[in-house]
Amino acid sequence: MTASSRRTTESSAGTRPGGGPVPLPTPKFASAARSALADTGLRRNLRGATAEARARTSAATAEAADWDALREAGRAIGDATLLNLDVHLEELERGVTGAGGVVHWAVDAAEAREVVTGLVRASGAKEVVKASSATLREIGLDAALARAGVTAYETAIADLVVGVGGDEPSHLLSPALHRDRAEIAELFRRTLPAAADLGDDPAGLAAAARAHLRDRLLRARVAVTGANFLVAETGTPVVLESEGNARMCLSLPDTLITVAGIDKVVPAWADLEVFLQLLPRAAGAGPMTPYAASWPGVTPGDGPRAFHLVLVDNGRTRALADEVGRAALRCVRCSACVNVCPVYERTGGRAYGPVYPGPIGAILTPQLRGVESAADASLPYASTLCGACADVCPVKIDIPGVLVHLRGAVVESRRRRPVPTPELALMRGLAWTMGDARRYETALRRSTRWARLLSRGGRIRRLPGLLGKWTEARDLPAPPAESFRAWWARRRP
Repeated sequence: MTASSRRTTESSAGTRPGGGPVPLPTPKFASAARSALADTGLRRNLRGATAEARARTSAATAEAADWDALREAGRAIGDATLLNLDVHLEELERGVTGAGGVVHWAVDAAEAREVVTGLVRASGAKEVVKASSATLREIGLDAALARAGVTAYETAIADLVVGVGGDEPSHLLSPALHRDRAEIAELFRRTLPAAADLGDDPAGLAAAARAHLRDRLLRARVAVTGANFLVAETGTPVVLESEGNARMCLSLPDTLITVAGIDKVVPAWADLEVFLQLLPRAAGAGPMTPYAASWPGVTPGDGPRAFHLVLVDNGRTRALADEVGRAALRCVRCSACVNVCPVYERTGGRAYGPVYPGPIGAILTPQLRGVESAADASLPYASTLCGACADVCPVKIDIPGVLVHLRGAVVESRRRRPVPTPELALMRGLAWTMGDARRYETALRRSTRWARLLSRGGRIRRLPGLLGKWTEARDLPAPPAESFRAWWARRRP
């Protein structure tokens, strides 16, 4: 790799100091979730799909007698890799370049988009096929390609459904989880030329998608993929899939571009053996994934003639510097935590933002983007802290612990604002009031009197002003006629 193609992790246009991306404006989680909570059809689809996924995962993990030992091995490998990530990344680069590939380093999403669009322009192609991944959505590649006059075609059926529906993905592994068969059939009838008489039979839906995609795959000159893992010792990206579309993207086009986060590295093939057992079982796919494709570089006369690996930081080094939060970088994107989350089951994935849904999104997105924006600061609170996500995580990420840690980071970031938030102003007022016994007793008497006036039938159903947020989803009991302090003073000898 030439010196000019390698970038350092300095702040640049579109980034914040430290290499993190500038967050795009998105609504707070509570606001974004309201439409999903009101959509009974969506909630029915989510409830059925997540229940089925939980059952498959439970059956798959129960078959492995050494499941707990595998989980512990995955955790240990992940932690050791992150602690020596710089060494493994340099080894990965040597392996890729030694096999005829080119490595590009992208400090943020904007630089990653620039690299990929530049490579596509250089090829002269006006179309690309994609074996999509969360990282490609994270960097916003589709919009960048469209601005460059390049049409991107999704090759996975679920991604195709999301695309033709003008929708946002709702799940890491099943982006169209929020759609049922009837909805997918209707989308295909409206958007696919040869599907006018299509029913909602799964085999028919798959055949229609195959017919739609096959010609595009056969004529494609450029393919863009993600990677589940990057094996450092040989410079080999690895993709796990169940449809075979990624294999066609890897073998048919002249130019192959793989975009992956720097956290995807595993040191050696022996380490990959552990994850190849963990990921499919945790994802509910059974003992192994149907297709596991790997490609070390360029082989003359076989497959692509040019291979480019784009390694993306986009806030990962900032997460790596957090001793608690860095555990999120161990994630293998199995979605086990998503499928057991009671919050996700009711809201779906779109309320978490455009890329990472569920519990892992609630801890990963705020670290990649920062907690300065209201939307990202709201994600660590999108949880009941029930702990189900930690129980099923195949690499033992303590998601509730990271959530609590990030809530503390949100509070600390608010302390630095020149104008305090209403919540912070209220807490400071309470601290001043409760710091003196006389002030506290006076405030207690007055607030108790006002609370009784607001109560009806022993319950307070609506508090005024900003306090009304508390009573949007719950009633409060009316205060007793006599406070504990008054009762104690009366009974004390």
